[in-house]
Amino acid sequence: MRHALLYVRSLLFYVGLFALTVPFSLLALLLLPLPSAVTRSRWVSLWANAVLWWLKVTCNLRYEVKGREHIPATPAVILCKHQSAWETIALQCIFPPQVWVLKRELLLLPFLGWALWAVGSIPIDRSSGREALKKLVNHGKNRLKRGLWVVIFPEGTRTPPGSRGKYHIGGAWLASHSNSSVVPVAHNAGRFWRKSSMLKHPGVIQVVIGAPIDTSGLKPDAVNKLVEDWIETEMQSL
Repeated sequence: MRHALLYVRSLLFYVGLFALTVPFSLLALLLLPLPSAVTRSRWVSLWANAVLWWLKVTCNLRYEVKGREHIPATPAVILCKHQSAWETIALQCIFPPQVWVLKRELLLLPFLGWALWAVGSIPIDRSSGREALKKLVNHGKNRLKRGLWVVIFPEGTRTPPGSRGKYHIGGAWLASHSNSSVVPVAHNAGRFWRKSSMLKHPGVIQVVIGAPIDTSGLKPDAVNKLVEDWIETEMQSL
């Protein structure tokens, strides 16, 4: 009975998610003539707030944030643990206007992919190696100068709770080459919104924001190591 109720609530969430995504994606396209990418991002973040509200209503899944005082006043590079699709939504509610570094294939998704393109996300072809890093730095610097934060999941793909993926150098490379600070983020969303499962389990997701890491004088490898050590240490207590 409990499993059936969980299924019904999760299904109801997805119905609402679709109903919210379609109009907001079209709105993002309509906002393209606006000169400010920050303004477009703020409008689209309303979608994220609506989705998380609907998630709370349908699945009783909420979240708490520790360390908001660590969010800098100026744009930075966010390097976040990746366990589910939840954090791709929630970061829009927690941090200022932002763009994401993502697989270019995601831009082909109907509606959602259009919105990601409209707000200036940075698509990357991971197979292109050093060329991908050059593109990331060039586009990342451009977004930061325009007042947008840049979100990167250094593991590249979702990892289940209790596991650790390889931390790729891209985010640290961008931060070092743009003289930007890095804000590390840990969370336990994978316990409630699991990879490859439609079920959404009730509870409270814990998000922890770390103190900004000053990348001045640090090589990308050193920045990446500091981020990985902080996130994975924090994950042990979540």
